Amino acid sequence: MTATLALAGDTMLGRGVADLLTVSSDPAAYLSDGVRAHLADADVVLVNLECCLSDRGSPWPTPGKLFHFRAPPQAADLLAELGVSCVTLANNHALDYGYDALLDTRAHLEHLGILTVGAGADRAQAREPIMLVVGGLRIAVIALTDHPADYAALPDRPGVAYADLPGGVPSWVTDAVARARAEADAVLVTPHWGPNMTSGPAPYIRTAAESMVAAGASLVAGHSAHVVHGVAPPVLYDLGDFLDDYAIDRELRNDLSLLFLVTLDETGPVRLRAVPLHLEYGRTVIARGQERAWLRRRFTDACAQFGTSAVWDDDVLTVDLRC
Repeated sequence: MTATLALAGDTMLGRGVADLLTVSSDPAAYLSDGVRAHLADADVVLVNLECCLSDRGSPWPTPGKLFHFRAPPQAADLLAELGVSCVTLANNHALDYGYDALLDTRAHLEHLGILTVGAGADRAQAREPIMLVVGGLRIAVIALTDHPADYAALPDRPGVAYADLPGGVPSWVTDAVARARAEADAVLVTPHWGPNMTSGPAPYIRTAAESMVAAGASLVAGHSAHVVHGVAPPVLYDLGDFLDDYAIDRELRNDLSLLFLVTLDETGPVRLRAVPLHLEYGRTVIARGQERAWLRRRFTDACAQFGTSAVWDDDVLTVDLRC
């Protein structure tokens, strides 16, 4: 029994991408043929949706908050046409336009058969894992974010699955992982952790990842930095970005990223294939030439810092995930 998960990083369909959606809803306008072919080869496609999908709400009134991301409801159709199976909503943009917009997001996605995890109508729903059955395997998915605290779901209020990771992994997270492991063949934990634009995980993130693995996580796949980080099996510290209109940092190159294809069997994660991506304005293509060479150096060096070997093979970077 095997399954392949396609894990993509921050996917922001608001602002400039939303403007493009008013012109075209053709999937080819947003992901190249090569990228879509890799998604089609996967059994499950999971992305971090870094916006709400709604035509309701007003900007969340956090003092000093610079960015509020909202995409039109038809963005859900684009995700469905791209083959997205599941999105994590546990991040710092899920409540950008308030409670109604968050609940709209879940409704629009679930109407199209796209599962959501990490945010909900109350704390219990926000923290509830989902179960994927694929390739004969039962894979539990748990999502959480360590920022911002004011987006946290409460017992009687919508929001995200918030965990104060700098203060230590809370027991609700480790308990959820342990319970899921007892019911599933594998457990994927996908945290939105740490600040933007960092070249590697902060010490508290490494400690948190260790705690999640010790609790029973088969795979940890994080995001938030907008920059791909290294791999320390079974931890993918940051998936980088996938589709957006973001400004480009010419040193960290947040416009260069990877699509992570993870093969699992009944023993857990077996192999990672990382596909080089180049993020244009509202469109993502396979990285070529100098961009691909830069990504190859960046990722192999980042993995080497954890004692992990990333090997170039048939136009993708591969990592053995068997611990």
